[in-house]
Amino acid sequence: MSSKKSLFPEIAGYFYKMHSLKKILSLISWLSIDVVVGAMAGMLFFSYLLHVNLAWPAYSLLALAVWCIYNLDHYLDARKVELNSPRRLFHQNANRVILVFIGLFGILGLLGGYWWFGWGLELQLTLALAALIVGVRFIIWHFGKGWMKEFSIALFYVIGISWLPFLRSSFLDRTYWFLVFFGLYLGLALLNLLILSQLDSEEDQKAGFFAATRNNSISTLSKWTDYLSWGLIGVCLLLFMLSPSFYKIFIALILMMTLVHWMVFRQKVKDEEKQRFVMEWAFSIPWVLLLF
Repeated sequence: MSSKKSLFPEIAGYFYKMHSLKKILSLISWLSIDVVVGAMAGMLFFSYLLHVNLAWPAYSLLALAVWCIYNLDHYLDARKVELNSPRRLFHQNANRVILVFIGLFGILGLLGGYWWFGWGLELQLTLALAALIVGVRFIIWHFGKGWMKEFSIALFYVIGISWLPFLRSSFLDRTYWFLVFFGLYLGLALLNLLILSQLDSEEDQKAGFFAATRNNSISTLSKWTDYLSWGLIGVCLLLFMLSPSFYKIFIALILMMTLVHWMVFRQKVKDEEKQRFVMEWAFSIPWVLLLF
């Protein structure tokens, strides 16, 4: 395809062939709305874990931040080369509209943060964390290995969803169990990114994207994914037997999300869009905590 204009009929034809429900689900996935919902569920997870009751502005601000970060990443990728997958073609054609919404939501998030937090320690620490994330991503992008991208994204994702619950929690609730669940959630997020890197490997390599597949073979990443999956499952089962009753529901949620990823990874027939959809929505499982 020689020009972006020639891509519009292709996108239109693709949507025309899809059922209405699939169109909606694809747009939700391409715009990272599923990631946003999963991140909010993660914040709920850590809020319940640390006995913190967060008001709706906290979830709204997290949603705005996650949406802007993920869509900015897709926007930057789509600007580099012409791509083939429907997901990336969508971002390539809608990049101007998406950039406008990134700007609007970014400003709204900053104003909302100032309105809700005030110029206090929480906002200052949050802005410092954001600056740290940008700095580390820049360093890794220019000097790091491919696997560092996946690990850093997973680390900052879990820091982001647990940050405010941790800041608002009581000192008595900041026990070693927080570190245990932080580690489990980190492992789960890394598992998700390792699987996604394998699903996107062919296009990432053709486009020259910075990813784990640049420095590691698919077979190596597959072994890492297997080891991490079984490690998380084994640790969850062991903790379920040894932990106090309060923590069992949280362990069960981590185990359920891990099993979804493991089953998706072990599928013999690869359907990238379906696998991505199932894994991203798996992070929404902690919403069941609202029933308790």
